[in-house]
Amino acid sequence: MNYTKGGFPVWDDTFDQEHFTPEEIAESDLRVALITALIQARQEQGLTQRELEAMSGVKQPQIARMERGDANPQLDTLIKVLAAMGKTLAIVPLQTVAK
Repeated sequence: MNYTKGGFPVWDDTFDQEHFTPEEIAESDLRVALITALIQARQEQGLTQRELEAMSGVKQPQIARMERGDANPQLDTLIKVLAAMGKTLAIVPLQTVAK
């Protein structure tokens, strides 16, 4: 783990490899990619979380928790949010990223 000038820890690949299995790292990477895509889709459409709540029926605090990564939403909740933005989930091959 590296440290910034302020002394706060910064995650790096070495720390990850020492403390997490490759499966745990891959799962975390997928989670981050999904959350990033969800936020990006909302922002590209110029929607606030409140507007997305009105469109999807999913309460704004739940949307906020999803976007922060603090929630593990059920599939139907995620689909409601995505469908409201004209999006869906797709099952696609994993891309291997050389590090």
